[in-house]
Amino acid sequence: MPSKRPVIEITDLVKSYRRGGQSIPVLENICLKIEEGEFLALMGPSGSGKSTLLNLIAGLDQADSGSIRVGDREITVLSESELARWRAGHVGFIFQFYNLIPVLTAFENVELPLMLTRLSKKARKSHVATALSLVSLSDRMDHYPRQLSGGQQQRVAIARAVVTDPTLLVADEPTGDLDRHSADEVLQLMDQLCTELGKTIVMVTHDPRAARKSHTLKYLEKGVLTDAPQIAAPECL
Repeated sequence: MPSKRPVIEITDLVKSYRRGGQSIPVLENICLKIEEGEFLALMGPSGSGKSTLLNLIAGLDQADSGSIRVGDREITVLSESELARWRAGHVGFIFQFYNLIPVLTAFENVELPLMLTRLSKKARKSHVATALSLVSLSDRMDHYPRQLSGGQQQRVAIARAVVTDPTLLVADEPTGDLDRHSADEVLQLMDQLCTELGKTIVMVTHDPRAARKSHTLKYLEKGVLTDAPQIAAPECL
């Protein structure tokens, strides 16, 4: 069977930030290939460059040098306006604190990304219903975020991320604000998105339990990317 094509190809990526008159290196010559349908976890100490790399892959930041290709687009050569249009059609975002709008229902929160498209109201309704069904929240579509548990809010956020059928899902500490049971439910859902729907996910996490749910682990330390060290199973309490 032929191997899947890489959906993300990163070559010799370099990123630094200016602090006063000093250049602070963050990422050094990062090379990485991520296949379609892969669930990749990025681990490493705080300040290692994990979120910076995630933001670069998602088109939220621009590199100093090197290249990032997502699908058939070389995103490192796009302008700010071109990146914004590309993100709207190709990237779904899952955040630690959900980023739901409190005055909107679950349905309305999931519908938001579709408001930037040319879909009719009927088509938007169908897409939202499908996305909420996917995360098993069809019966909560008229509820506001305050009426939902943390785990349910994160599942609404996942529905919002997938409603446009993006090429890539990026998740920044998606279980960091959840209890263990809710975190396990969210991670199981993310795994299903990969294995059953072929979605590609890049997740930043500090949680070894979350990292073990991924298909591939990578480790960042001082801006250098390596294969992750073996993560031991937690001891039973």
